[in-house]
Amino acid sequence: MEIRICFIGDSFVNGTGDPDYLGWAGRICQISYNQGYDITYYNLGVRRETSTDIKNRWFREVSSRLPPEVSGRVVCSFGTNDTTLEAGKIRVERNQSIENIRQILIQVQQLFPVLMISPPPVADAEHNIRIANLSNDFSQVCLQLNIPYLDVFTPLKTSENWRQEIAQNDGAHPRGSGYCELASLIENWSAWKSWF
Repeated sequence: MEIRICFIGDSFVNGTGDPDYLGWAGRICQISYNQGYDITYYNLGVRRETSTDIKNRWFREVSSRLPPEVSGRVVCSFGTNDTTLEAGKIRVERNQSIENIRQILIQVQQLFPVLMISPPPVADAEHNIRIANLSNDFSQVCLQLNIPYLDVFTPLKTSENWRQEIAQNDGAHPRGSGYCELASLIENWSAWKSWF
């Protein structure tokens, strides 16, 4: 059976910085395909997008790719841009981010099986504190809604490979081996495996 998966999020979902143009989403689909699964993969990652931007576009983009007659799935991952400082203030207030994710996930959940993956860490220590706090908030929302949530922030924050790759790139996005590491965290996650 063919499974269609939409990956919704920001530049990390897009795979920005990866010279192979696969990112983590392309890699986990490639792995599943190599295991014999028939997947159609849609990358809906957009650079610089916050949870507010994603809330405003996800339904239009997903519904055209996952019509009712197909076996559709949705993977969400965002939050880093919400916590980015611009002109001295964060782009999306924490309470608004929590409300955004709640609205997005309640709506997605009514239509498709959905998984949520935390935002990953960046090179800036203070930014990481804000990401960690928001990731914790997101995990609580997912717990309330009974949606599987994968914390990739914690293992990647202590990963030498991830830290080195983002430091050698733009301070946020890794290259290929960082995305490989992120893909492997998702690939070994029981909630992802249960889809197959």
